[in-house]
Amino acid sequence: MKDRPYILSIAGFDPSGGAGSLADIKTFEQHKLQGLSVVTANTIQTEDEFISVNWVEVDVVVQQLHILLDRYKIRYVKIGLIKDASTLKKLLGILNDRKITCIWDPILSSTTGVAFHTQADEFQELLPRIDYITPNWTEIKKLSGANGVEGGKLLSEVTNVYLKGGHSEQLGRDLLIKKGSVKAFKPKKIGLPKHGSGCIFSSALLANLALGFPEIKACLKAKRYTEMRLLSNASLLAYHET
Repeated sequence: MKDRPYILSIAGFDPSGGAGSLADIKTFEQHKLQGLSVVTANTIQTEDEFISVNWVEVDVVVQQLHILLDRYKIRYVKIGLIKDASTLKKLLGILNDRKITCIWDPILSSTTGVAFHTQADEFQELLPRIDYITPNWTEIKKLSGANGVEGGKLLSEVTNVYLKGGHSEQLGRDLLIKKGSVKAFKPKKIGLPKHGSGCIFSSALLANLALGFPEIKACLKAKRYTEMRLLSNASLLAYHET
């Protein structure tokens, strides 16, 4: 049996399993990758109710990361919920030194609207150190100060932007923006909203890059995987079987 490549999620723990580290690991498993996880926060939530976030101490997060990097050959990392820019900077310092491909899914608020970061512009100076960011239309506005495509073009001068279209007027139409150029990905089918769909997409994109697919094909495969999760059932929690 062929060994599976290792792939790492640095994210919060969601006890409902719909988002965060558990959703990432489910996605990695479906792509036949060996998923590893560093937990940045413990949340008290379900798919439709958010009570609180309890941040893991930064030193503990760093210790989790170091023991995994020292033991396993990890070349691809997805970062999700993060306490602040200082924490992200510390993690990127470790990852960049090892030349690890990194995706950041900028989770600035919960699905239910609870804000995690009110000063999102503090992350801007770190974006050149990240290979891809995967914001939605609300997040791109907070990160760049501009709406939609214009915000994506601004940030694409320093990093690759995959702008998810779940909150756009053209529902489900995603955009890959690189140095101002735009590649659109149209939805094949429109499913029902799901808690954690952004986590699922970013993990699927990282998984397909880790499997060696070219960038455009990796984006398309990740989009189709996410669409199937949205179509998997009528609840807010996705099924991951393929």
